[in-house]
Amino acid sequence: MTYDFTWKESDIITFVTIVGSTFFFSVYWFIFASEKIKANFYKKYPNNDEGTIRHVLFTKYAGFILMGLAPAVLFLILFPQYTLSDYGIAFGKGTDLLTLYWCLGLGIPIIIMNYFAAQRPKTFSMYPQIRAKEWDRSLIIRYSLGWCLYLFGYEFLFRGILFIPLIDTLGVWPAIAVNVALYAATHIPKSLDETIGAAPLGFILCLITLQTGTIWVAFVVHVFLALSNSLFALKFHPEFKIAKKRS
Repeated sequence: MTYDFTWKESDIITFVTIVGSTFFFSVYWFIFASEKIKANFYKKYPNNDEGTIRHVLFTKYAGFILMGLAPAVLFLILFPQYTLSDYGIAFGKGTDLLTLYWCLGLGIPIIIMNYFAAQRPKTFSMYPQIRAKEWDRSLIIRYSLGWCLYLFGYEFLFRGILFIPLIDTLGVWPAIAVNVALYAATHIPKSLDETIGAAPLGFILCLITLQTGTIWVAFVVHVFLALSNSLFALKFHPEFKIAKKRS
């Protein structure tokens, strides 16, 4: 058999998009999962909750940089024919009302579902990710903002960079297949339930991204999912408490 190893422009875009996205996510994941990095924070702050607070917030900021900021700079340089608007960071595309409907239509059921799911012991073992015994308003705000930054980078990578260019080079359905497969795979280390749930959610978010031309629904829905899960778990967790000011 003979193969054509000639690089076409579409091949370069597809290759760099898939490999680059995998690289950036992998770097983030190994930072997130690093016991050495975690131990350094706990070693520096051994006598209070500051270690877990700073470690989790560090991973959120790292996610924003490695999946949002760094890929944005690199891909805008490598492929100047694509703009931030092409990657889904856009307003005024005539889909604002549709975006709002999708955000509410998906967000409200997610919040209701997580209200009950967050009361299960299994949820307590994972959320909130900051394992501080005592929380105040400042910590809740910092934690929520950290999630928002992280999820913006996350959705920019998956629903922007790892989707829009592949539509141009592979077509809609192959692009969705690649996106959903990699998106589901990133949830494997978390749990079987999250991996199974990620596939249909990823599929739906790809279709909505195509329909609205932006990543805002995917971002907002993911924020609803993460924050409602975390904050309801904080509310019901028997070992954590919310105070006016942390001691």
